[in-house]
Amino acid sequence: MNPATQAIRATPSGEQTRHRCAWAKSEISIPYHDEEWGVPVHDERALFEMLILEGAQAGLSWETVLRKRARYREVFDNFDVARVSLYDRRRVRKLLADPGIIRNRLKIAATIQNAKAFLAVQKEFGSFDAYLWRFVDGRPLKNARRGRRVPARTRESDALSKDLQKRGFKFVGTTICYAMMQAVGMVNDHSVDCFRHREIG
Repeated sequence: MNPATQAIRATPSGEQTRHRCAWAKSEISIPYHDEEWGVPVHDERALFEMLILEGAQAGLSWETVLRKRARYREVFDNFDVARVSLYDRRRVRKLLADPGIIRNRLKIAATIQNAKAFLAVQKEFGSFDAYLWRFVDGRPLKNARRGRRVPARTRESDALSKDLQKRGFKFVGTTICYAMMQAVGMVNDHSVDCFRHREIG
C-alpha cells in the first residue's frame, strides 16, 4: 500500500481539509491512516496481527482486509500467537467456512505456521519486536516521499523477507514485508505533503 498526496479540498464552509496520502479516501481507510499507519509498534500481539493481515492481503486490496479486520480478531483469538499456533484441522475447517475472513486455505495454514515461527523467534531473541526492529537498526527510517514515487520493496524489506522465509514464515515476500514495515512504523512513508508525516516524524 504505497501512499501519494491527494489534493486539498474545500469544505462547504470554505475551510480546507488536511492533506492525506491519496490512498486514504474511505470511511475505514481514513481513520486507519490518521491514527495507525506509520506509528511505531512494539507490542507483540499487534506485530503478529499485522504480520498476518499483511499476508492475508496478498492479491487483494488493503481496504478489503481492513473491512474484515474485526472478524479476524474474533476468530483468531485476538491474535494470541500461542493459541493460534495450536490450531488443528477442525479449527481450520471452521475458519474456511467463515465468510467474515479471507477463506484461503494456504493463507490460513500460513497463519498457523507463522504463529509457530513467531514463537521460535521470541524464544531466540526475547521478543519478535527485538528481532524485527534490527532490520532498521532499532529506529524508524524517515523518508521524504512525494507524489506516487514510493517503492514496493527496499533493501531492508528484501533482507527481512529472506530471513523470515529462512525461519519458516510463509506469505512474507519482500512486497508484503515492506507493507508491514510501513504499517508498523519501521519506515515513515507518509507523503511530505501529508499532515501525518510531520506528526509521526
